[in-house]
Amino acid sequence: MKSYFDIVGDGGSDIAGQVAEQRARIARNLAGIRHSVAIGSGKGGVGKSTLTTHIALALRATGREVAVLDADLNGPTQARLSGLRDVTLVPGAGGMAVPRSASGVGVVSLGSFVPESDAVDFESVSSGESHVWRAAREFALLADLLEKVEWGRRDYLLIDLPPGAERTLQYAEFLGEGVAFVLVTVPSDLSRGVVARSVAALRKTPNRLLGYVENMKGYYCDGCGEIKALYPEAGAVDLGVPCLGVVPFDPALARVCDRGEPLPPGSSLPVVRALADVAAAVENAVKGTR
Repeated sequence: MKSYFDIVGDGGSDIAGQVAEQRARIARNLAGIRHSVAIGSGKGGVGKSTLTTHIALALRATGREVAVLDADLNGPTQARLSGLRDVTLVPGAGGMAVPRSASGVGVVSLGSFVPESDAVDFESVSSGESHVWRAAREFALLADLLEKVEWGRRDYLLIDLPPGAERTLQYAEFLGEGVAFVLVTVPSDLSRGVVARSVAALRKTPNRLLGYVENMKGYYCDGCGEIKALYPEAGAVDLGVPCLGVVPFDPALARVCDRGEPLPPGSSLPVVRALADVAAAVENAVKGTR
């Protein structure tokens, strides 16, 4: 049996030509997006999705038109975070219409029509060999969403990525050099070490790496009103890119995330100010690198 290393060219399939044509269709469909920013990490459990949602909400609060694409196809949490589970998808004039949350942020997530108790299956032509097909099927589905959703005119499209340092490189290559990246870590050298791999991977691509956000930098104590330490002091791993802000853990934020609600408007909680500052830093970084 031949391996992939034995294959020469594309075997007459013109796969390169087909990919180029699809990329051109995607580019036309996204022509109304001013800025595309992918939010990743490499490390799981650092709060990427929560930050993506609340950066989107903070940008929306300043009058920006924002949409979120949940690219974590088998861990799609954006539907819950936005309160858009069990939505009815409807056609628009140029493709599937983007569902909007109560806050006015557009959200496209498989979690809107796949129950949380179900896994997203990618059938394989060979029983027990789904790993061979999975990545190709995932990216094919993601390409369909980019091409066939009616994204319209937006100031920002935020793309919530799945974890995995190697996935960061794959998504950078798939999304193309026009997409900027923001990475998320928690303040531990274990997390920063994994995120450093994503930094190294992105340096092999032409994509702009805007910087990183340090999430869960302490926790907010509602009883005393102070930010207290959550992780041991870290810093042995230098990520070598700008820090776009630090965000404390706040149980109030966790509660509204579970309910798919935004934080109450006008809230003076430190986490609200921190998220607004991060959104402003992302916006400044995007504009400063164009």
